[in-house]
Amino acid sequence: MQKPQPLNQTREQITNLDNELLSLLAERRRLSLEVARSKEVDIRPIRDTQREKELLARLVTIGREKGLDAHYVLSLYQSIIEDSVLNQQAYLHGRANPETQKQQYCIAYLGARGSYSYLAASRYCQRRQVEMLDLGCQSFDEIVQAVELGHADYGFLPIENTSSGSINEVYDVLQHTSLSIVGETTIEVSHCLLGKPGSKLSDIKTVYAHPQPISQCSRYLSMHRELKLEYCSSSAEAMEMVNQCRDNSAAAIGSAEGGALYQLESIESGLANQKINQSRFIVVARKAVAVPEQLPAKTTLIMATGQKAGALVEALLVLKAHQLNMSKLESRPIPGTPWEEMFYLDIDANISSAAMQEGLKQLERITRFIKVLGCYPCETVKPTQLSNSQLLIEPNTSKSQVISEPQAESAAQPVRYSKAYKANASEIQCGPFTIGAGHIGAIAKITLTDALPNIVLSSFEHRAKQLKSAGFQAVILEGCQRLPSTELTLPKLRQTLHQYDLLCIVAIEQSSDLTVATQQGDMLLLTGKQMFNQSLLAQAGTLPMPLILERNEMASLEEFLAATEVILSQGNQQLILCDSGIRTFNNANLPTLDLASLIQIKATSHLPIVINPCNAITTDALLLQTKGIKQLNADGLVLNCTLGEEGEQDSLPMMAEVVRELYR
Repeated sequence: MQKPQPLNQTREQITNLDNELLSLLAERRRLSLEVARSKEVDIRPIRDTQREKELLARLVTIGREKGLDAHYVLSLYQSIIEDSVLNQQAYLHGRANPETQKQQYCIAYLGARGSYSYLAASRYCQRRQVEMLDLGCQSFDEIVQAVELGHADYGFLPIENTSSGSINEVYDVLQHTSLSIVGETTIEVSHCLLGKPGSKLSDIKTVYAHPQPISQCSRYLSMHRELKLEYCSSSAEAMEMVNQCRDNSAAAIGSAEGGALYQLESIESGLANQKINQSRFIVVARKAVAVPEQLPAKTTLIMATGQKAGALVEALLVLKAHQLNMSKLESRPIPGTPWEEMFYLDIDANISSAAMQEGLKQLERITRFIKVLGCYPCETVKPTQLSNSQLLIEPNTSKSQVISEPQAESAAQPVRYSKAYKANASEIQCGPFTIGAGHIGAIAKITLTDALPNIVLSSFEHRAKQLKSAGFQAVILEGCQRLPSTELTLPKLRQTLHQYDLLCIVAIEQSSDLTVATQQGDMLLLTGKQMFNQSLLAQAGTLPMPLILERNEMASLEEFLAATEVILSQGNQQLILCDSGIRTFNNANLPTLDLASLIQIKATSHLPIVINPCNAITTDALLLQTKGIKQLNADGLVLNCTLGEEGEQDSLPMMAEVVRELYR
């Protein structure tokens, strides 16, 4: 066996290679700007996805020949392409707005150096190769005022996070400012527990953090309940508090990059609930900007609809009629006008396009108030993908390999939930219950308690009879694991439901529920808490019984549909979707009904979808919302129902009226 060369020599060679790689990447970035200059003359789109696909396929093939994994090569070059696209966009956007071109920008942001807002702002300036003069602010109002008064060129406002949702305070600020949104940027948020050098987790008694990171790391913090939480106005303030502490008993939640500015070290990393944790920031300025037509653009507007049935639906149908894709819909109360909402919309279109101009004219006719907050380049770069055959089939390394003419690649298989995969709407039938393909379903959800079995059974039979009389077809049983004897009580509850011709749907709130639920339920509900549980989804997909998949309150539409694909790919095609609303940043608020996602699902998927509006709206608004939900072609409703007698008598007539409206 040949003796390896000295370790120091190997490390020196790696260092030299790394330096060469960085030089080559810098040269590639420079050449990508030459491409942008060419596209400026020819007015061609920034992206050529067909060329990207051909490039990636060629690089994957060459990488295999050199012993490199296909997924490694694909991931590496997707990042390189994303950097190239964003740099080209920044260049062309700057060329279209020469009055904004300066050697340095003054940026107002939340907190101080080291905060996530500071990191987002600095990266925004680095991409544009300008110097940043930073102006730390203590509140969102202060950021807006700094820009309005001319103390800063731009203001950076965090608008949403993939883990904790939308930031309502920013939406409220946008209602009352004359500033325009001129850009956006998204950064990866990697939360670490930061302490003084040499600190250990066992030393920490107090954790300082902004409310957002606390929300995004709730799972980690729940496992360390001994830690005292102290809220700060920004991550930078949290790190400063730790820096001022005399001992090692304090820590902050923040980025490792920001912590380095305060001489703090990472004690633990990866604290966020979700593996992918990103924050999106909007950039506001005193003047609007022009967006070249070859750039992907986003237009943000606010509007208030009239207080009549279907007003919001009517507005959304205008967007559909002009083929305008709405990527976000958020509602906020209008101060001084109880029960009225202001709606915020992100539309994937350039405001100068004919479709957008005509759509705005129609919206002006049917809304009480409408205002465009800004049109700006969209910085969401969707990675170009390769087919599974290109990624998974290894090359034939036999020396006797016969080289043949390349065959045309077959079309990529459409996703199973899409209408491209199955043109006709799916119809799910289970006993007396049928839903989808024109069949409407009304489902009641009962949360079981830890009361004695005989008390549960006596109350349950009375409630089942009432629900059947009200027109319900099925009942979801939630909290079965709280029953004193689940294996004995659950069969009796199912028997009672069958007595009144009601379907028994058992909710799966944790993986251990699956065995008993499969034995006793006619159908299973995978609750939103389990939507990201890939193992459970795959296991449920192998079951020969119908399923309902509830959307997680923090999940995007793409994540929701991706979860359905996990189930369908395992063979179970008897799947119903359920949306109970999405959670905004302020957990004290009600979830928001995501009607935009309902429209998109009905337009693109063959799967039936039911809506549970009870968590997002008051009982008084239930009937009105049902009319709108029905108009958007939802396949049914899930309505929360208590098991006890108190308060239920008053709500049952309302629920019966809602069910009648659903069937009407």
